[in-house]
Amino acid sequence: MTAALEAVAVSRTFTSGAGPVHAVVEASLSVAPGELVALAGKSGSGKTTLLNLMGGLDEPTSGQVLVDGVDLAGLGQAELLALRRTHITFVFQSFGLLPELTAQENVEVPLRLLRVPARERADRVAAALDAVGLTRHARQTPAQLSGGQLQRVGVARAVVAEPAVLLADEPTGQLDSTTGLEIMALLQDLTHRRGMATLVATHDPLLLRDADRVLEIHDGRLRTAGRHRLQN
Repeated sequence: MTAALEAVAVSRTFTSGAGPVHAVVEASLSVAPGELVALAGKSGSGKTTLLNLMGGLDEPTSGQVLVDGVDLAGLGQAELLALRRTHITFVFQSFGLLPELTAQENVEVPLRLLRVPARERADRVAAALDAVGLTRHARQTPAQLSGGQLQRVGVARAVVAEPAVLLADEPTGQLDSTTGLEIMALLQDLTHRRGMATLVATHDPLLLRDADRVLEIHDGRLRTAGRHRLQN
């Protein structure tokens, strides 16, 4: 199966007064449609930098990042923005919701950017909120929701535009362990049912059990950690 998301010998080096900082070093990985890959590593290991590279938010110093076979380096800014709106989505540790909007309105934002017709928007938002178990909370604002509910809204917003790739950076970092496991299980379920290629960065070993594969990153270097989810 062709990878939906792929990195080929990707490196990212930053300059500093003390000399070059090699945040990511010749990282190669691929994620297939319907697969959830966990990227495990401590703070400062290079997880966030690699996710930013995979999502086109940063440019590699060397190597290639491909989304559905398209090399991001070959795209202009307008093309890259369009690709991020239609093919790539993000789930953030800090939820990233607009506080003045309801849960329903927050989930609707990506569809408005894509100029999806109002009736279709309403149907897709309702389906996304139902998928994360928040139909009854659609009209509540972020201030009226718990941390777990806030992240469920974030997940619904991420999947409502039916992306090919989902990138999650410490999506359970602000949640208790029980709620964190629920969010990870939700991401796994949506990944498999919707056929997304999902890459989740985490430092929590408890969350690795719901991944199809686990990669470890240390000082910017990747290695395979193994398969943690039992296969039927």
